[in-house]
Amino acid sequence: MNEKELIKLTERIYYMPHNEETDRPILGYVKGDKFSMMIDSGNSKKHVDLFVDEVSALEMPYPNFVVITHSHWDHTYGMSSLNAVSIACQRTNDILVDMCKWQWTDEAMKKRLEANEDIEFCDTMIRREYPDLSDIKVGTADIVFNEKLSIDLGGITCELMRLESSHADDCVVAYIPEEKVVFIGDIISEDFHHGEAKYYKEKLISLINDFKAIDFTIALFGHMEPFMKEGLIDWLEETYNECL
Repeated sequence: MNEKELIKLTERIYYMPHNEETDRPILGYVKGDKFSMMIDSGNSKKHVDLFVDEVSALEMPYPNFVVITHSHWDHTYGMSSLNAVSIACQRTNDILVDMCKWQWTDEAMKKRLEANEDIEFCDTMIRREYPDLSDIKVGTADIVFNEKLSIDLGGITCELMRLESSHADDCVVAYIPEEKVVFIGDIISEDFHHGEAKYYKEKLISLINDFKAIDFTIALFGHMEPFMKEGLIDWLEETYNECL
């Protein structure tokens, strides 16, 4: 699948596929009657520009809002290049505030690896996406919420919910109830930032129960093809059983 394609999922929802070359995640687009929304801001200005060009080619409006699913670089470093109101949970924004203080030199990046503030995989992918490290600009959110936030886009709503996840402690899903679609970022992934990649059983079972309670048909995960609800829950339950 071509990363440059903007895939139409429903009449109101589109997404750009992930690209493993520089760890670019899925980017979503929700088209309301009054406002449009982007889901995640991508990992760079180049990623954002590619997305915006595809939106424009389909003669759809530039996104009014961008929602962040969690703070990891590949979902957030495009935010500063967007002319859209950015929305994130408080924990995500706190992390972004700290990241704004990071220096982008070889020495500083090596020190963050040594201090376990970053991991080798992210370091490698950042360098691939940014041949010139001085191009990195970390932004913070314009609107911050705690656990939940509902946004009326006109004829369609987006419900933001912070849920438990092994991957990070600031994961948010963006649920579009009218379309029965949920953007889940990387919420079903392991924790890669504290030694060997692993799941936490109590967080995994909490997430399974949360997904069972949400009335959705399709889930869009950041770095894979979309899941149907039954397939996603089966996969998570298998993963949980492997942790026992």
